[in-house]
Amino acid sequence: MILSVGNINNNVNFQKSDDKKLPYDKDTLLKNNLITRTRIGFDKFSNALTLYPAKGLKGNRNSNFYEFLTMGTVPYIIGSITLMSVFNSANKHFAPFARTKANSIGRKMALGVLFYGIMKSITKSFVTKPVKWLTGVDTEVPYAKVNYELPDNVYDTDITSIEYHKAYESKDFPRWDLFYKSEAHGENRNEYFDKVAQKIGLGNNLKDSDQEVKPLIKEIAIKTDLAKMISSYLWAAVGVAYAFQPHWEDYFNVATLKFWDKENFKHSISILKDSAIKSAKEFINGPSESKGIGKHAGKILISIAALSSIVGVINAVSSSHQPSKLDADNVIQKDSKYVVS
Repeated sequence: MILSVGNINNNVNFQKSDDKKLPYDKDTLLKNNLITRTRIGFDKFSNALTLYPAKGLKGNRNSNFYEFLTMGTVPYIIGSITLMSVFNSANKHFAPFARTKANSIGRKMALGVLFYGIMKSITKSFVTKPVKWLTGVDTEVPYAKVNYELPDNVYDTDITSIEYHKAYESKDFPRWDLFYKSEAHGENRNEYFDKVAQKIGLGNNLKDSDQEVKPLIKEIAIKTDLAKMISSYLWAAVGVAYAFQPHWEDYFNVATLKFWDKENFKHSISILKDSAIKSAKEFINGPSESKGIGKHAGKILISIAALSSIVGVINAVSSSHQPSKLDADNVIQKDSKYVVS
């Protein structure tokens, strides 16, 4: 049966699009600070656990590759927990002596997995922060992307979703548009590019600073990502090696999470501090019984990781080419003939 327009209006209660206030009404560049990163991380992880799997399992036509990649954090965490428990969960079935040995290895394995993740995450800033200070280019700056989805049914008016990306995520097509200021509000359109040009030594008051620095920013972003990846894995190896120092056993023997038991909990925190300091010293100086290169293995590993960060920063801020300073008069010879095909 075909309903008249009047009947449709009477039977369907359409909601206004502004009933639900969105956090962003357009693609928006965000501040790269701890609060923003924490909020983005929580939002992506909570959606990866709940919303995105549900959409994928239902075959929702709005499910996309971004949601698929975001869900990758879930098996990563589950795999880490599995690796942490793979030795410890079976220890109770061993003989007493074997159980002691297995507990020692299992705890250090768990701590190694934890330190691996922590070091791999925080050490990326060892490259990105110096590059930002030296060039003005923050390769990690995030932005919120507003997606307009297809409605699932006639009643569906909430057809927008927010994705979080990085402005330099694509090296071929960075989101240059997000860095321009609004001339309608009396702002300098090329303010960001002017600052970058000044930082990298191209001078001030350039006629077209955006065109001058865009190729250099692309190069910086590519080199920074490469250096960040290499150095973060090396620092993660430092974290794993640090976790396997013998002095952590002092903490494992008294460790407790029962914060309501104030005395024992306070004592365990004190031992944790001592174990961390002693383990760091032994990792750097080497065990007293070690000789040769084994005694200096910790220093060597830390030096290699630090050197990778330093070399990566130097390579990222050292441009392999400079933008052309030629103008039309230098390129076009007025006394020559040209054919346009």
